[in-house]
Amino acid sequence: MEKIIVTGGAGFIGSHIVDMLVDLSFDVHIVDNMSFGEESNINPKATLHKVDIRNFNDLNEVFKGVSYVFHEAALPQVQYSIENPSETHDINVTGLLNVLEASRLNNIKRVIFAASSAAYGDQATLPYSEDMEASPLSPYGAHKYIGEVYAKLYSKVYNLETVCLRYFNVYGPRQSVGGSYPSVVAKFVDLLKNGKALTVTGDGEQKRSFVYVTDIARANILAMKSQNVGNGEVINIGTNESYSVNKIAELIGGEVVFIEKRIEPRATSADIRKAKELLGWEPVVKIEDGISELKKYNNI
Repeated sequence: MEKIIVTGGAGFIGSHIVDMLVDLSFDVHIVDNMSFGEESNINPKATLHKVDIRNFNDLNEVFKGVSYVFHEAALPQVQYSIENPSETHDINVTGLLNVLEASRLNNIKRVIFAASSAAYGDQATLPYSEDMEASPLSPYGAHKYIGEVYAKLYSKVYNLETVCLRYFNVYGPRQSVGGSYPSVVAKFVDLLKNGKALTVTGDGEQKRSFVYVTDIARANILAMKSQNVGNGEVINIGTNESYSVNKIAELIGGEVVFIEKRIEPRATSADIRKAKELLGWEPVVKIEDGISELKKYNNI
């Protein structure tokens, strides 16, 4: 069995990637310092290495004999990155650089990097396409964009195959509601589960491209296998149909209260033509079905 590493494999998206890889009979190894990962997310058929991606020597040792690396480990909190730019840079940028360098030194076949639509910022036109100029509104968005630049550089200079998947608004089981900027879907489900009103910021008509976590995981597997990528390509992984926060609240159900608006993009949607062309990917889980599954998962 080929050995594969998933950094952040005890986290939300990473654990779903691990599950798919295990089902495909790969020898899966998780690299996670467990600061955000959960023991309950760890697939029993995977091997956990409690390693921090900021520690290059430990990381390099784990990468020996590995074929592919999925880099999911990050501190993905927008507001926290604004308040703590140095700490989040260390994790999101230096950590990525360590992953790329360990991959280069160990002759990894390909690194699949979890990039983010946060790199776009607030664009004037929809949908967001990969040829738009990056314009991040937070250190987190900047970190993810820098990661793309590094990935492409490593492909060009060191011949390390890389591909960057720009995730849009991911939701699904195992998503944390912690931190200062949780996902609206996860937050609403948690509020409903605890008998509280759903808090909608502003008028609730801000729209997002929501994509279910298993669709995200499947995109990662396709990015590992595709013969059309490997040179640092940036590919949107989202939906070209956007839904308002009000619509999400309606699908989840429960009482709604409106609170003060915050600085955020008014709307996002993803141009996924590149994902279809290069990966043969498009989302298959409809928002209604995804939220229904998430409510079942949470017994509500």
